[in-house]
Amino acid sequence: MTNKKPAKTDNSASPQTNRAQKSPPQSSRAQNSRTSNNRVQNSRTQKSNTAASGSSLMPLLLVLIFLAGLIGAAQQHMLPYGIAGMYLTLSLLTFIAYAIDKSAAKRGKWRTKESTLHLLALMGGWPGALFAQNVLRHKSVKASFRNVFWLTVVANLAVLGYSIKTGAVDMFI
Repeated sequence: MTNKKPAKTDNSASPQTNRAQKSPPQSSRAQNSRTSNNRVQNSRTQKSNTAASGSSLMPLLLVLIFLAGLIGAAQQHMLPYGIAGMYLTLSLLTFIAYAIDKSAAKRGKWRTKESTLHLLALMGGWPGALFAQNVLRHKSVKASFRNVFWLTVVANLAVLGYSIKTGAVDMFI
């Protein structure tokens, strides 16, 4: 009958040292997790700050030029005031929808569907959406959302341009 003894370890260290030697794998995993989470959070913050500060002037300028152009076209009787009013009203409603969604996101409450935000933008609220993305810094980093958003902008402007070119917009005058 052979008794195998476990490999002898150096017990010269105090019990506290042994406990400390056993703990680091667990604490280092937790620490690595915290460090990783901090890196992700810092990365998001940097992206958000970059998106908000680096490129915010151009989209806001685009919104102001577009809305001024609509109002100017309406004053020149090239476009019905109702179309300019529709864009202004939908932009305000869309901005409010983004603000509500941002508030819900902060509080962990029920969120507005992305498809609803896109539909509002497609219907003509894209200037308000673009303004909200830059001022509220909401939905300004997620690439898939922004790609669909810009498709709604192009689609909306294409429909507006087509209706002006074909004279379909004249029935609203």
